[in-house]
Amino acid sequence: MSAAEIRPATEADLPSVTAIYEYAVRFGTATFELVPPDLAEMTRRFKALTDGGFPYFVALLDGRAVGYAYAGPYRPRPAYRFTVENSIYLDPSIHRRGIGLQLMQRLIAECEARGYRQMIAVIGDSANAGSVGVHVKTGFTLIGTHPNVGLKFGRWLDTVMMQRPLGDGGATVPTEDPGPR
Repeated sequence: MSAAEIRPATEADLPSVTAIYEYAVRFGTATFELVPPDLAEMTRRFKALTDGGFPYFVALLDGRAVGYAYAGPYRPRPAYRFTVENSIYLDPSIHRRGIGLQLMQRLIAECEARGYRQMIAVIGDSANAGSVGVHVKTGFTLIGTHPNVGLKFGRWLDTVMMQRPLGDGGATVPTEDPGPR
């Protein structure tokens, strides 16, 4: 396993983040986007998340951004305010080196520290064994699969739904709301 530096992402990281995501859009099935967003759009998305109080991390190897992970709102209605949805993307050159696991562990710890109670993973393509494996290793359980809900690269794709409790999960009712939204 490679030890990466995991730190909060900054706007200076966004060109690398944009390139990593562009590759995922063009060649992968982890995302169902069909056209890669440009740097301006990725910057808008980053600011919306970080201004909303959500964590956003980047993984660095030898000073180069090789992956990123963030949490965002699961759904917009207020009753979901204690539930986040996670996203994680890696440069394809560093797959299977444990960096995704490191990013996920840091993201989970930060979401727990911020008072969130549930984390949802919506994994594109049921054949995405690497992503499913990282989620299982970090305590997620399979909730279900939505078969054939996305059409990309001329084939139907599933989404895999996984969930992990954070902190007390649903065992207690929180006494205060998580950070700003």
